[in-house]
Amino acid sequence: MSFYWLQDDELSFPHPSYANQDGILAVGGDLSPQRLVLAYSHGIFPWFNPGDPIIWWSPDPRFVLYPDELKVSKSMRPYFNQNKFTCTFDTAFEEVITACQQQNRKGQSGGTWITETMIAGYLKLHQLGLAHSVEVWSNDKLVGGLYGVALGKVFFGESMFTKVSNASKFGFISLVRQLIQWDYELIDCQQQTKHLASMGARAIPRNTFLDILEKNRAHSIIQKKWSVN
Repeated sequence: MSFYWLQDDELSFPHPSYANQDGILAVGGDLSPQRLVLAYSHGIFPWFNPGDPIIWWSPDPRFVLYPDELKVSKSMRPYFNQNKFTCTFDTAFEEVITACQQQNRKGQSGGTWITETMIAGYLKLHQLGLAHSVEVWSNDKLVGGLYGVALGKVFFGESMFTKVSNASKFGFISLVRQLIQWDYELIDCQQQTKHLASMGARAIPRNTFLDILEKNRAHSIIQKKWSVN
C-alpha cells in the first residue's frame, strides 16, 4: 500500500480524495502552525502513535455536529439547572491537553496518541489564538474538558477528557451553545463515537464536508483567545 510522503520544506497536501479506504492520506511532514492550519482548512488532521511518523487522515464519511442539532438528554439537564459544574474557555489549555493525553480509554494503555510533539504543536496554535480549550470545574478542580481548532465558522474538535461522570458532556454542550451564539456552522468530530452520537452528531459524506470547508475558507480566521462573560 503506497502513501504520499510529505517533506518538511514543502507545505502542501494531496487532495483528500486520494485517502485510502481507512482514511489515511499522507505520511511525514511536521506539526508547524502553518501546516496544521492548511490541513484543518482542507479536512485533514494528524493522528499517529508515539515513535511513528506523522500520519494525516481524511476519513469518509466524516462525523460532524451541526450546532442547531444538539441533543441534551433529560439526564444532563439537572447539571445545568443546578449549576453542578462551572465552565470556562481558554483558561487552562495546557492542563486540558495534558489531561486528554493521560485519559484512560477503552482499548488503549498508557495514555493516548497525543504525543509530546502533538502537545507542542497545539500549544503553538493556542498561543496564536487558533486552538482553544473548554474547562469544566467542580469546586475549583479541573474535572473535564476538551480542545480543538477554530477556523472561520468551523470548530475542529480534537480530544476530550473526564474525571467525573458527565463532565466532558457538560463541557461539550456548553461549547456548542456558545458556538451557536457566535454563529458557527459546524463542529467536526472526525470519527464516530456513541458519546457524540447521543448528542446529535452524525456522519456525512466527505465530499459534503469538503464543500462546507471550501465555503468556510471565505470567512476570516480570527486569532484571539476566547473570553466569555
